[in-house]
Amino acid sequence: MPLVKYICFFAKYSYNEIMFRIWAKVFSEDHIIKQHVYEKEEPFAYSSFFTYLTEICDALDVPTPVLLKTHIMNYAKFNTVTFRPADYMEEVPFKKMVLENIL
Repeated sequence: MPLVKYICFFAKYSYNEIMFRIWAKVFSEDHIIKQHVYEKEEPFAYSSFFTYLTEICDALDVPTPVLLKTHIMNYAKFNTVTFRPADYMEEVPFKKMVLENIL
């Protein structure tokens, strides 16, 4: 493995082992109306994803959506997850909320 690829792989791997960041964006039509970068100085754990989601929603002052297994799987596979108004128990004044892993 070339040195540059090794360094990039190690930096990506060690980053998620030490800390992680999630960029949360709330969209109305195609415009970002709210955004927040959530940072934790601990390794990422999928078992704590609902806690992360709750803290992100509190920071954005939006209701917390219903978290399904498909949401977690999409985040794990594609590093992004989208919550639509149908994912909320109450009415929301926006089109979607997107969480994206910042590598």
